[in-house]
Amino acid sequence: MSAATRRLTTAQALVRFLSAQYTERDGVRRRLIAGTWGIFGHGNVAGIGQALVECADVMPYHQGRNEQAMVHAAVGYARQLDRLSAQAVTTSIGPGATNLVTGAALATVNRLPVLLLPGDYFASRVADPLLQQLEHPVSADVSVNDTLRPVSRYFDRVTRPEALIPSALNAVRVLADPAETGAVTLALPQDVQAEAYDWPEEFFAERVWHVRRPAPDPVELAAAVQAVRAARRPLVVAGGGVHHSEAEEALRAFVDATGIPVASTQAGKGSLRHDHPADLGGIGHTGTAVSDELARTADLVIGVGTRYTDFTTASGTLFQNPDVRFLNLNVTGFDAHKLAARTLVCDARTGLERLTEALAGHRVDEAYVSAYRAGKERWERVVETAYRADDDTAVPTQTQVLGALDAVVGDEDVVINAAGSLPGDLHKLWRSRSPRQYHLEYGYSCMGYEIPAALGVQQAAPGTPVWALVGDGTYLMNPTEIVTAVQENLPVNLVLVQNHGYASIGGLSEEVGAERFGTAYRHRAADGTFTGAPLPVDLAANAASLGMDVLRAKTVRELRNALAEARASDRPTCVYVETDPAPTAPPAEAWWDVPVAEVAAREPAVRARERYDSQVAGRRRHL
Repeated sequence: MSAATRRLTTAQALVRFLSAQYTERDGVRRRLIAGTWGIFGHGNVAGIGQALVECADVMPYHQGRNEQAMVHAAVGYARQLDRLSAQAVTTSIGPGATNLVTGAALATVNRLPVLLLPGDYFASRVADPLLQQLEHPVSADVSVNDTLRPVSRYFDRVTRPEALIPSALNAVRVLADPAETGAVTLALPQDVQAEAYDWPEEFFAERVWHVRRPAPDPVELAAAVQAVRAARRPLVVAGGGVHHSEAEEALRAFVDATGIPVASTQAGKGSLRHDHPADLGGIGHTGTAVSDELARTADLVIGVGTRYTDFTTASGTLFQNPDVRFLNLNVTGFDAHKLAARTLVCDARTGLERLTEALAGHRVDEAYVSAYRAGKERWERVVETAYRADDDTAVPTQTQVLGALDAVVGDEDVVINAAGSLPGDLHKLWRSRSPRQYHLEYGYSCMGYEIPAALGVQQAAPGTPVWALVGDGTYLMNPTEIVTAVQENLPVNLVLVQNHGYASIGGLSEEVGAERFGTAYRHRAADGTFTGAPLPVDLAANAASLGMDVLRAKTVRELRNALAEARASDRPTCVYVETDPAPTAPPAEAWWDVPVAEVAAREPAVRARERYDSQVAGRRRHL
């Protein structure tokens, strides 16, 4: 072998290459791919699997139980580390590969990096068709991995060893790019994985990918300053981009200097500490009363790192001031131009710092400050009521569960959730004490995200108390990574809330005239309806059978004690609590558009359509 080359298989070369990639931002350097999750089968066992054995000195391996869950774990890891470090996921061909699609969509929707390495059919076609191969009748180069194309920010099928060089470089470029990042897929034919090639040594040299902080264009900055100075009732909407760029301190400085209040999306909650006088909590359909009241009268909405989903805008009905205008600070032009906004296409931290400097001496009217602070105080009393339990011996409500957890956690704890009725309650009520404490995946709102994401967060922040808040419906979707938590000694805490059905979608079903059909866990009666007692399913016993320590809590007092015991434990621990199903969270302060049957024979649907028509009349197109 020449001194300038190294003979390795394609899989070995890829693993060695990935181990030498780093990111750097603000002088801090991290491994770009810090480890690889994998489930092995034909398609990756003899290629990537063998390479991970051979390269164990440079690439940590984590064993998963479900391919989708492995992606969720990697996403949780990347989010905790502000997208500066990521993980890879390897699977077999066939169902192993297609199980990646949901996780890939979640990563890309949330702009979070993960590298997917699914196996693929023989590039040489010597075995055709092979086990689990999809035969397309008119496109022989299509495989099931093509399902990953629309949910990946970069996709390539590496059909020759030497093709890996440009493909791998492009893959890590996208992973490290704050404007382009998301799921990246390199489909790897199983014969190519095992094929040897003389690789140039330069391919394995350490590379540092600088994560840039682009500054705002001077013309855009001047226009933004003019817009802020002219506004009488400005409001900041803080999105996930505040966290991704570590712009929390810059946001606080901007707010302290100008007096402009901040409402947050699910991804942006925690951008200001909850007790900061300008932090108004969540905005939109699951927002607080004070945030939504200000949004309706705001004349300038300053979006920082937000995608403006329908939950944030209340499906276009929230921002009702006839003169409202938008100023969007975002690292991507795609998001910055939404709602016909003035744009600041730049890094969130850099943009906020420049905007604060340019606005020196400007501050909103003190009457406006007094008004929103009074609204914040009123909402805090609502939170206290929802959290308070007057009878410690009673079965807790879901909001009392949050109150009990609020009393136990410290500033460093991370609380994870994604789907069901909990996201709405948390967005309205949770008191975020630090930038990383509130971890809601609500871009894709994927049931089954919470437990594996908790593993990724625990890997990214060892020693940090991590809480996965899970309802019974979500638990039944994806509990398998409990085994991985036990195997890897990751002391995650699972709060398992049993309310015997899909509480969130049940309430929505009732609201839109579908009469809670198919949303409760009940026995099926002779007439086909689901009635009677809850099913005799013991989810706590299931968690215990998978290796968790389980603490059962039947009362508010027992719940508080169990949460404290779980936080002190160094083992994966489940706190199981059956809640009073009666809703105790404050009602929605803004609308969300879920179309209702235009014609129906049943009265609930007819009434629901009447309500729908009255709400949809308030929708605006911001042009």
